[in-house]
Amino acid sequence: MTKFGLVVPTYQPILDAGRTVPELVATAVEAERIGLDSVWVGDTLARAPIDALMILSAFAARTERVTLGTSALLPALRNPIQTANQLLSLDLLSEGRVTLAVGAGFAGRSEPEFDFVGVPWARRRARLDDIVALWRAIWSGSSSFHGEVLNYDSLPSFPAPARPGGPPIWLAAFTPGALERVGRLYDGWLPYPPNPDDYAEGLGKIQATRPVTPALFATVLIEDDPALGRAKLEEYTQRNYGMPADFVQRIQMQVTGSVSEVAAQVREYTSRGAEHVLLRIASTDPAVFDVQLPRLAELVALLR
Repeated sequence: MTKFGLVVPTYQPILDAGRTVPELVATAVEAERIGLDSVWVGDTLARAPIDALMILSAFAARTERVTLGTSALLPALRNPIQTANQLLSLDLLSEGRVTLAVGAGFAGRSEPEFDFVGVPWARRRARLDDIVALWRAIWSGSSSFHGEVLNYDSLPSFPAPARPGGPPIWLAAFTPGALERVGRLYDGWLPYPPNPDDYAEGLGKIQATRPVTPALFATVLIEDDPALGRAKLEEYTQRNYGMPADFVQRIQMQVTGSVSEVAAQVREYTSRGAEHVLLRIASTDPAVFDVQLPRLAELVALLR
């Protein structure tokens, strides 16, 4: 059965609009109560977010069932060995409920973040793959690691993770090179292509190598009035990306409409193989978000 998760907004715009951090934790609790399968948070230094791993720890303490995920973590912005320890601690705290989607950053947007932490932008994809391999080495008890970018003659020893080998790690990317790397190095795939046929084609290439968890990042706004829905989506993309909605929708999957209309669009992807759909509500207004969340429960009920 297809799984559905909620992306909990933790960036500056929703905090500026009046949402408090305890209310974000309460949102994760509510997502579990209404029957969603997972809760997810993003990771960036560009929009003054609440730290992803810190707030996931709070989610872990207040929830019992849902998967706790990153969508997507930027590992290059963190010390890789310290992060391995933090992720292991979160894994143990949640009793094995962590899934990590990771990315290498977006050209034209992420370079300043790399500058903030003094990490070179060059070879960022090789660095990401090395960090993931390093984490797995640490979680498996290896005493050293030598990759393309990172090399450690000795590694610290940590407790065993809740699951052998540690949390599953998905790649959040959609390029020909990314498809090859998913099939070779990762446990799952989290893209957001606007065309479901492109999704199916990409998934076919990955699964020709080996099976992975096929996921989807979907930005949705449930609104019965078509004009109002388009206006709200335009406001969201301008505020979130500084770009018009028609441009953003050529890059990522975004949909507005009635519950049945949004369900039909999501079903275009689940029918082509998506097994875990991450739903991001297209609003940074807490009042709108609170109205949309129970409507997501309606949407998920229709899709199951």
